Formats: sequence, structure tokens, C-alpha cells
Amino acid sequence: MDFARPIQALIPGAQGRILAVLTETSAELNLRTLARLSGVSLAQASRVMPGLVDLGVVTRREVPPSALFRLVPDHVAARPLLELARARTTVLEELGRRAATLEPQPVTVVVYGSLARGDGRPGSDIDVLVVRPDGVADDAHWHEQLEGWRRRAVELSGNPVELLVVDGAAAARHLRSRRPLWAAIRREGIVVHGASLTDLAGRRSA
Repeated sequence: MDFARPIQALIPGAQGRILAVLTETSAELNLRTLARLSGVSLAQASRVMPGLVDLGVVTRREVPPSALFRLVPDHVAARPLLELARARTTVLEELGRRAATLEPQPVTVVVYGSLARGDGRPGSDIDVLVVRPDGVADDAHWHEQLEGWRRRAVELSGNPVELLVVDGAAAARHLRSRRPLWAAIRREGIVVHGASLTDLAGRRSA
């Protein structure tokens, strides 16, 4: 999935760019502003907008000497567009929900890297830190659970999913270190399940 530009990925060209802008605001925009925000020419915007208005997915209100356009959120075609626009948030929420079904549950699941930053593109890895619960053996059962979760994450997003799996003591130690990878996790990581990074870093080995 192209998480940076989800609508444009499925609706290429000027129409996709314009629709992406319209999903991001409830305000009315004139044609010149739409073209500027979408990165398309005024001529391209002029060709696209009448078709969207004819479909009813966009309203046009005359405010001489220009016209104002707005997405109709309740339109049957607008609803999936709005869902698509929040694809990154949906994936993060679903990853957390599915992590909660693991048995035993991880102490923490953290998404970092391009998905966390919001610039994930098609083929970008989804990087995930999984902290194994104390007392849970690093055995076949645990790996089978995680592999099932990873496969479902791939199906959900269409992107490769890379897991970094450590126990609680190791995670706390690494988070207190200055290693570049762990500094990036502290800086950009999004906890989708379990303890916060601050709580995790504060853990001490028994």
C-alpha cells in the first residue's frame, strides 16, 4: 500500500490528486486553490471538476466571480475515499487489535520506520518491534503465534512486514542506549499495543 498517497495510488492522475485534497478538508475550495494544493494545472482541474460534480460526489456553489467545491461526505462514493485516506491509521489500529488476540499477548508492539513516519510507499517494509512477555520461552509456539500475526499483517497492508523480537529486559536496555536503531524507535515509534516506550525503558532486569 502507498500510505503516503493512498488515494492517488488507486486513482492515478489529476482526479486522484484532487480527490485526495478534498478528503482532507471539509472547507469549500475554489478551483485555483484546488489546483495548487493538488499539484495539477488549472486546466486539468477545470476538466476534472465537472465530472465529479455530475456524479454528486462534489458540490459546486457559485460565489461570483468564482465557484467553490466541497466533497459530499455522505455520498456513497465518498465514504470509501474517506476510509482510503485514513489507510495508515486503519492499519495501525488493526495491527494493535490483532496483537491483542495473541496468546500470550506481547508486552508491547511498536510500529516504527516509514509507516510510523507516514511516508510508507508500495513495497516499503512495515517495521515492528515486538516485546516478548517475561517468562515466555522463545520457542516454536511463540514463533508460530508471531508468524501468523505477521502473515495477517502482510495481507492487511500488502507490504512486507519485518519483526524485531526481544524480551522485556533487552528492550529496556536497548531503549536506554544511544544506538541509532533504538533512538529511531524512541523518536518515531507508535505503540499499537501494550506498555508505552517510556514504561518499557524504565524496566529493570530482575
